[in-house]
Amino acid sequence: METAMTNDALIGHPDAECILPEGLSVRVKVPASSANLGPGFDCLGMALAIYDEVAVTVTGTGITVAVTGEAADQVPLDERHLVARAVVRGFESAGVAVGGFHLECRNAIPHSRGLGSSAAAAVGGLAAASALVALDGRRPALDDAALVQLSSEFEGHPDNAAASVLGSAVVTWSHGQESFYARRLELHPAVVATVFVPQTESSTETTRGLLPDAVPRADAVFNVSRAALGVVALTTDPAWLIDATEDRLHQGYREQALPETTRLVHSLRERGHAATVSGAGPSVLVLGTSPLGTHEADLAADLGFAMIPVAVADGVEVVS
Repeated sequence: METAMTNDALIGHPDAECILPEGLSVRVKVPASSANLGPGFDCLGMALAIYDEVAVTVTGTGITVAVTGEAADQVPLDERHLVARAVVRGFESAGVAVGGFHLECRNAIPHSRGLGSSAAAAVGGLAAASALVALDGRRPALDDAALVQLSSEFEGHPDNAAASVLGSAVVTWSHGQESFYARRLELHPAVVATVFVPQTESSTETTRGLLPDAVPRADAVFNVSRAALGVVALTTDPAWLIDATEDRLHQGYREQALPETTRLVHSLRERGHAATVSGAGPSVLVLGTSPLGTHEADLAADLGFAMIPVAVADGVEVVS
């Protein structure tokens, strides 16, 4: 599917002296992500090897958009497209402009499933813009810290965005709502991930609206301890993953909106697997040290979930 927008004005930084030439083209791939990892609400995330691809070519005028794959018939095919807006934001931040550009998106990350598709879109667009700037060579490209900052403020979920930028697992924090930071964790080599993805979708806005404004102090202390343990379990001692993925801060409050997800998480944990809700759901993430088998796949299928073993991914990458 494709459409076009005519625009005679330059796109990007309004006062740019550096205008990228027509014909420059890049392609990047950006991974999915799972946020929270149980107790690390809004601060822990992990990159997963399900990839969207974003290709951008500088043209003479206007913005054209083509999308294939996941949700191709559900997204705007013009300058309103999330990736297109991220590309423009990247040009603005780098201090450059273009006459126009053609955007091609190949989507594999399921939408509205708690796998960071919106964050991946933002990161992919920003990274593509940065790669074009680097290819031109007259202005410095955006570094990882800038990509984390821009994608976090642009999309609103730093735990997802930073994971897609940096890869592996990440810890994120902020100073107010303006400055965002992240550090990549080097995972223990035994850690493996599995996701369970349903056909049903869920709205982050809806499930976040179920969360209370205040929680008991004991629950807050519980989550602080488990999130801290999570860093230890992920990096040095995976034997603690079951304890390190316990949560009292958000998952319980969302159960009414995610009944099948809740049943699957409880069933998997009863069988000794470190299962959590992936982001705001409805997908489920399991962290462990060995692959899951047909028993878990059948259990999930009975509840409407497909089991997908996934590698923990590196961050966004320029592929051509």
